[in-house]
Amino acid sequence: MTVSNVNVFGKLYVVATPIGNLADISFRAIETLKAVDLIAAEDTRHVKMLLHHYGITNKLVSLHQHNEDKASGELLEKLRTGISIALVSDAGTPLLSDPGMPLVKLVKEAGLDVVPIPGACALITALSAAGMPVTQFSFEGFLPRTSSARKAFFTERLNLTKTWVFYESCHRILACLQDMVEVLPLDREIVIARELTKLHETIVKVSLSEALTIVSTNDNMRKGEFVVIVQGAVADDSQHLLSEEQEKLLRILMRECSIKTAVALAVEITGQRKKTLYQAALLIDQEATNSAHQ
Repeated sequence: MTVSNVNVFGKLYVVATPIGNLADISFRAIETLKAVDLIAAEDTRHVKMLLHHYGITNKLVSLHQHNEDKASGELLEKLRTGISIALVSDAGTPLLSDPGMPLVKLVKEAGLDVVPIPGACALITALSAAGMPVTQFSFEGFLPRTSSARKAFFTERLNLTKTWVFYESCHRILACLQDMVEVLPLDREIVIARELTKLHETIVKVSLSEALTIVSTNDNMRKGEFVVIVQGAVADDSQHLLSEEQEKLLRILMRECSIKTAVALAVEITGQRKKTLYQAALLIDQEATNSAHQ
């Protein structure tokens, strides 16, 4: 493989690396890391182990959350001179709760090429084995560090109907679950995935109350890196139905106003969901149209 650019400028390769098992790296990723002029790494000491394993001796530079604003500008200048650069994080796909966004943003704004080299990602790995709905899901990254902020976070997502996922550290996983049980229903199903692809990989799917018991009583369940997947709330079908009074009000308003205005007024008066009222208004309007043609 050759990554040399026929143009004047170099390319930035965003390279996914293993999240644990060193075998979980693509041939393309290895070839890219060998061929580029420079590798920008979140922790050069950590990445050296991976590079040594595959016999890669390219020069490394640091790009982490404390220096990335300054370092990104310097790396952009190197790309302008034709140097090719690979961006890697400590594990998984860069930018997903890892450094790299300022660099990628700068390079894109400069009109230079950013080439993704796909591979391992803890988020997708956990979802694939969770047994939770994944047609739609919300990734929340790492949670706030304080208890009050976490509880506010959980409260905002209490009625979210799609699956949601977040990362958590071994230092906060127990406190996180303790906050969750104060906000979410105890029977809400969650998946705790820890040490994915590593020797002590654990994936458990249990109720929230069971999860708290498991983590609080088992020291090993407070070690490693965590992906937590939360079942979405069951949709309340009653929210999609109008009461007799609400429907009567809507019909009266529609005799005097356009559908849009009638719905807006009904929302203000009843507090019912706009979507529910609008759908009901369309049915009422269709009824009237059919009656007129009979």
